[in-house]
Amino acid sequence: MPSAPDERPTPESFLAEARGEEGGGVGRLKIFLGASPGVGKTFAMIEEARVRQRAGLDVVVALVETHGRTETAALLETLEQLPRRPVAYRGQMLSELDLDALLARKPAIALIDELAHSNAPGSRHPKRWQDVVEVLDAGIDVVTTLNIQHVESLNDVVARITGVRVQETVPDHILQRADEIELIDLPPEELIKRLKDGKVYVSQQIGQALENFFGKGKLTALRELALRTAASRVDAEMLAWMQANAVKGPWPAEERLLVCINEAPVARSLVRAGKRMAERSRLPWIVVTVTTPRHEAMPAETRAVTVEALRLAETLGAETVVLRAECDVAGEVLRYARQRNVSRIVIGRPRSHRSWWQRLAGAFREPVADRLLDDATDFEITVVTPHSRIERRKASSAPVMRFAWQGYAMAFSAIAVATLLALPISIWDAVPGGAISALYLIAVLMVGARWGLGPSLAAGALGSVAYNFFYTPPFYSLHISRSEDVVSIAIYLLGALFTGTLAGRLKAQVEAMRAAQRRTETLYDFARKIASATQTDDVLWAAAFHIAATLDCHSLILMPDAGGTLQQVQGHPTIEDLDARAEGAVRWAFEKNEPAGAGTATLPMSEWLFVPLATAGATLGVIGVRFRDRQRGLDPETRRLLIAVEDQVAVAVERTRLAQELANARVSAEGEKLRGALLNSVSHDLRTPLVTVIGAVSSLAETDGTLSPADRRELTATALDEARRLDRYVQNLLDMTRLGHGALAPKRAAVDLREILGVVRNDLKRVLTRHSLAIETPRDLPALLVDPVLIGQAIANVVENAAKYAPAGSAIRITAKRDGAMAAIAVIDEGPGIPEDERERVFDLFHRVADGDLRPAGTGLGLSIVKGLVEAHDGTVAAMAGPDGRGTAIVIRLPFAPSSSDDPE
Repeated sequence: MPSAPDERPTPESFLAEARGEEGGGVGRLKIFLGASPGVGKTFAMIEEARVRQRAGLDVVVALVETHGRTETAALLETLEQLPRRPVAYRGQMLSELDLDALLARKPAIALIDELAHSNAPGSRHPKRWQDVVEVLDAGIDVVTTLNIQHVESLNDVVARITGVRVQETVPDHILQRADEIELIDLPPEELIKRLKDGKVYVSQQIGQALENFFGKGKLTALRELALRTAASRVDAEMLAWMQANAVKGPWPAEERLLVCINEAPVARSLVRAGKRMAERSRLPWIVVTVTTPRHEAMPAETRAVTVEALRLAETLGAETVVLRAECDVAGEVLRYARQRNVSRIVIGRPRSHRSWWQRLAGAFREPVADRLLDDATDFEITVVTPHSRIERRKASSAPVMRFAWQGYAMAFSAIAVATLLALPISIWDAVPGGAISALYLIAVLMVGARWGLGPSLAAGALGSVAYNFFYTPPFYSLHISRSEDVVSIAIYLLGALFTGTLAGRLKAQVEAMRAAQRRTETLYDFARKIASATQTDDVLWAAAFHIAATLDCHSLILMPDAGGTLQQVQGHPTIEDLDARAEGAVRWAFEKNEPAGAGTATLPMSEWLFVPLATAGATLGVIGVRFRDRQRGLDPETRRLLIAVEDQVAVAVERTRLAQELANARVSAEGEKLRGALLNSVSHDLRTPLVTVIGAVSSLAETDGTLSPADRRELTATALDEARRLDRYVQNLLDMTRLGHGALAPKRAAVDLREILGVVRNDLKRVLTRHSLAIETPRDLPALLVDPVLIGQAIANVVENAAKYAPAGSAIRITAKRDGAMAAIAVIDEGPGIPEDERERVFDLFHRVADGDLRPAGTGLGLSIVKGLVEAHDGTVAAMAGPDGRGTAIVIRLPFAPSSSDDPE
């Protein structure tokens, strides 16, 4: 029977507890740790001391450096401070910690600032941390401060970050001895602000500090070191507690692992090895591959090795990254490693079982593993050697180069042409013999630039044979009789080898640049299309077309309908039927917000790959792609492009939806505004004249002849006036409705303005009882081409509005004059006027000006009706200040009726 796992506390935990009990007379050490000066360590230490003092503990300030800061000195006034010990040094008097006085005083807690300080020569201990150890051994608790750059084990790291080698350091065992470490953290921006405000150094040192130590990048790096140190302390405490309490579980570490892979057969083995290392050390790990121009020319089977390794890494929990480089693969890896603060790099051992072709092709490429071993001096490098049989088996099955017979046929043709062209050169004695080899090199260069490395090397080999056979004695033989010919052919072969290699690399780079340019152009075109699209359907169509054209695949976009069922809304080249596996992948991608289908761990047998179309808020739909070349479709670059397009589409769809929702919200808000205004109008402005009419008619009906004829006439006139007022309100509502629906058709005719104004004066006789109305129109004013009823109503609305706001006894004037081909009709009052920022809005529906108007407002329809009626006659209306800036002038411009007698001015 297997034994149960041992869940008892470890012996080490019992020993540590026993040492703690035996050392009961040893003081406790608390360190306030900061990333740099100025973060507030001393302030926090003093505040800690004051809290403990209020709790009744005996606290003494043994030594605290205020650095001239008055606020720090003020905090110390309530605490007992020991006098410092004066020390003479090189003609100066220095003040140091009086260790003997502190030991004689023997408080419960002592504050000792700047743990890494170096004591003046002649002191008992050269370092202050040694003083602290003696104080602790005396049974006195110590609270102190320390900056991260003074930790001994981090001295080299700090020097690399800041460029300054710190001389005053504290051994790591002092930090390990500390019973408590409290991190005092402050963002770099706030720390720089404190420095500029003079709260860290005196003004003379601020500029130098900003240029050197207090740069934002350096402060950020030091802050990370401080956070990591504090985290290590927390991890150690957690481990001790877990061991003492027999608690199982992992604990985090601080390093980061980088696994480098390529198309080599050992890529998957490297990923597995990296996973084991990361698991054992509890490291976050990254798997990285670098693509170069030659990567584009590799066969799909070779690229699939990297794709499968990256997919395996994602499955095992790694972060996968694809980098791009022209040729310096090792430099790109090291740059990225430094950027991500990687501490360990894992690489594969260079392959020993390689064919002659692989050795020849690799002779002119950079040795990546060797470069990493030589240049990565600040990293820990781990070289993984796979099982030799596995390597040989995989290497034998992995093709190295795609055979393109057209390129080799072109190489043979180019050498044949060069041989024919060299014939007249060989006869012409004035031309040196080197011209023939140059001719063959030109052929090699042309073949390499067009067909790549393999055909160019074949052309070089064929050229050397043709050169030897046709143009070196003995002619028409491969035998070489002269030593100089051997040298010439050897030099030619070397030149052809270099020329072919460079030409092949140039071709690969050009093809990569063209591919990148095509991707950039298509992405730009896609971004431009979706930026200009205002409807969701337009965005989705542009997305489906762009994905299909860019990735050489079939594309689908599915969105949920009102019932939540996913429906195909767009597709290119067409919407297609999905099988059961694809349907399952679609639902998984939408519900789980994760990719599913081909190339993923979920339903990988499906022909379709589905990625969620999601924003930070919700999943909007699913994008599906089916690649014609499945291996190509699984390429990391292709998947990265798909994810980039998906992000753009999601943002564009969200933008159009938000725009639609905003438009709907505006319409709803306007509707609510209109509804409220209409209810207010019905409940107040329409009800008021109705109540008056009912009251007057009721009085007439209930008097039984007791009213005098004069009272009866007055009540009848009142009821009639209020009924007419009510009729105008109702007519305004009807006119506004007709204007809104475009159903108002003016019956325009040539009409004299004076006739319209006369009707207005008569209709508003009772409204104008408290005002005088003056009409000033020239007799030679031409007739207007208007509907007299509608324009009369518009002018009446303006005049009634003026009477409503103008004070009693004031005059209202109506003036008219010619303004080009229009008549300018102004209604001027002496009221409080309309604020300038309100003059455009007074013509909005239900808008009423409150400033300057203490009277109850009307419906807010009057001037809105005026604008609609005037614009229906091709006229304009505007509000402006009256003469001398007093009152309001509403100016209406209406067209004249055409007349042969008109004399245009």
